[in-house]
Amino acid sequence: MEHAIGAQPAGRIGMEAPFRWLGGAWNDLWRAPLPFLAHGFAVAVISFLLSWAIYVTNAAFWVLVLTIGYVFVAPILAMGPYEGGRSLDCGKTPTLAQISWVRSAFRQDVAYLGLALLMIYSIWTGFAQIVYGASTYRLYKTVPEFVAFAVGTPDGHNMLAVGSLIGGIMAYFTFAFVVVSAPMLLDPKANVAAATAASFKAVTNNLLPMTLWAAIIGIFVFIAAASGFLLLTVIFPWLGLASWRAYRDLVPQDATGARHT
Repeated sequence: MEHAIGAQPAGRIGMEAPFRWLGGAWNDLWRAPLPFLAHGFAVAVISFLLSWAIYVTNAAFWVLVLTIGYVFVAPILAMGPYEGGRSLDCGKTPTLAQISWVRSAFRQDVAYLGLALLMIYSIWTGFAQIVYGASTYRLYKTVPEFVAFAVGTPDGHNMLAVGSLIGGIMAYFTFAFVVVSAPMLLDPKANVAAATAASFKAVTNNLLPMTLWAAIIGIFVFIAAASGFLLLTVIFPWLGLASWRAYRDLVPQDATGARHT
């Protein structure tokens, strides 16, 4: 694990760490651009098609829910970039097949993590519908109508404020739940209980820098959504590689290669 002179003790990070992860991940991305960008492009196309389908069926509310949902499902989708980051650490160049089909991710503990994230996302959609229903008696069938309500009326402002508060709390909990556990579960020796415990410990031990990292991820997701998800082509693998670097810093590794929680 790379540490500069004067760096924080193992498992402890400073406020500069998220920017260091992004810088290192940017270099990693261009060490194997074709597989990473192809993988990101596939995620971008699927995301765009889902949003387009929701838009043309006039399910305006669900476009917002889908966009926020990336916070909940992205850690599982990012198994490919995590695996690519691990290959780069070993001096190997990852292939598209390797990051598109991560064999070590197909096991019970990863499935448990994915199920937990799905349950959290389902709870979020339930809360979102309750907040929406409590904010208006009308059903806005098109995106322009929904946006006009959300940004142009007091009830819409209240909906956004309450929804953002609830969504933010749930998103941060999800972040603490998976920021370390998802990449850790690439190790077949890791189990979901130990991995999630390590994840919460990493966040509580580094609350301010990890909150900054969560905010950066949220900003990048918003930028990607604003571009019609096109920028996910670059943003998705970039953040995945940065998250792998975050895991390396947050979970110490001894000379034998074993990770400690």
